[in-house]
Amino acid sequence: MNQPLRRLATVVIVMFVALMAGATWVQFAQAKDLNADPRNARTLYREFGNARGPIVVQGKAVAESVKVDDPFQYQRRYSDGELYSAVTGFYSIVNGSTELEYAENDNLTGRSDQLFFTRVRDLLTGRQPEGAAVETTLNRAAQKAAFEGLGDQEGAVVAIEPATGRILALVSTPGYDPNDLASHSSKKASSAYARLRDEDGNPLRSNATRETYPPGSTFKLVTAAAALESGEYDETSEIPAPVRLDLPQSTASIGNFGGGGCGANPITLAQALRVSCNTAFAQLGMDLGDDALREQAQRFGFDDADLTIPMGTATSHFPADANAPQTAQSAIGQFDVAATPLQMAMVSAAIANGGRLMTPYVVDRVRAADLSVVSETKPSLLSTAVSPGTASALKEMMLGVVESGTGTAAKISGVQVAGKTGTAQNAEGQAPHAWFTAFAPADKPQVAVAVIVEHGGSAGNEATGGRVAAPIARAVIEAVLNK
Repeated sequence: MNQPLRRLATVVIVMFVALMAGATWVQFAQAKDLNADPRNARTLYREFGNARGPIVVQGKAVAESVKVDDPFQYQRRYSDGELYSAVTGFYSIVNGSTELEYAENDNLTGRSDQLFFTRVRDLLTGRQPEGAAVETTLNRAAQKAAFEGLGDQEGAVVAIEPATGRILALVSTPGYDPNDLASHSSKKASSAYARLRDEDGNPLRSNATRETYPPGSTFKLVTAAAALESGEYDETSEIPAPVRLDLPQSTASIGNFGGGGCGANPITLAQALRVSCNTAFAQLGMDLGDDALREQAQRFGFDDADLTIPMGTATSHFPADANAPQTAQSAIGQFDVAATPLQMAMVSAAIANGGRLMTPYVVDRVRAADLSVVSETKPSLLSTAVSPGTASALKEMMLGVVESGTGTAAKISGVQVAGKTGTAQNAEGQAPHAWFTAFAPADKPQVAVAVIVEHGGSAGNEATGGRVAAPIARAVIEAVLNK
């Protein structure tokens, strides 16, 4: 063979190898991504051509696929869509999917590895493939109480069962109707998405899990926990509580709500929490130092970028390398401290559970179409936030907040409620956010809850956590306890 032919043969062989390698890469390495690409029309027809599994709340489907007379064959239908939108999310032919519709897509479509034998059975028997049912942990009454409590105010509510981490309520307002996005008309679905994306309050974003806020005085629970865990403080320890606290290295100062004092100076740690004394906790934060506050916050779940429930969540944050004035502000939940409502519910849940923070989750179990259980979530320990002794001390202090402090609006006859209010400054010129977090019954906790009403809701600048958020938390607790 002469030189030109050898070169040509080499080129042809190299081209064949490249072609085989490219085909192998596309068919195997990229197959999953290509199948998941929303531009892949065949994937859309395949998914909509089979019955997608339902999302279930206490035995009732709140999202299900119904038979329709069009090329897609099945369309997603949502019951009480606005009520559950922060949990179900949406499933759309042009806008993709969100929340559980996204996080549990493999189960809902039946493509999960756990459903392999179900797929084989359907293939051999000629049975129409169906996705698995995703059963949630939600309590219908608690969800409704949270939604109605928020009303037309922007905000969020999260309720957790402290001993397990089961999420009993997860509400974000404003919500939206996922049915508008489930339309098989690309034009209608796109128009609905654009409208919701541009609406005030961004209904498509879950305030409960995907938005962080300054937690304000609810963060004083973390500061108090750090103090108790240090071994240098107990509930009776006295802390300076001036009317105004001048901050070192700065011309700034911190005052108390309303501009007055805290009833005593010095003040005990328990009393400081009961009346939510800013100057006492700011001084306490500087005495403890930013490292101690950060480490304590992280034990409660702050700075955990990997937390899923299984939907993704925003990362709650405690600032790094804060100087003394910044640490003082951080100790009262201001400066760059940021928390989701889920995070603040986790703080109360850990205290309620003797210091043990359980991993929060919203999917209870997954069932195949034949009702066999494919998977079931088992409660798991996320971290030990505080010792049992510290948790007990914090519980007693939180009881004082509701019994005779800033959180009396959360009182429930015959039930001991432990709570903490918060009124968080945010953007300049905006009314403060109103917060409340609590758990009950204090002696045998069944529910921990966090509520935020953005910019004080209907109360505006007159809002406080005790006035605006505490009654919503009370309603959710009563719903869980069936009071």
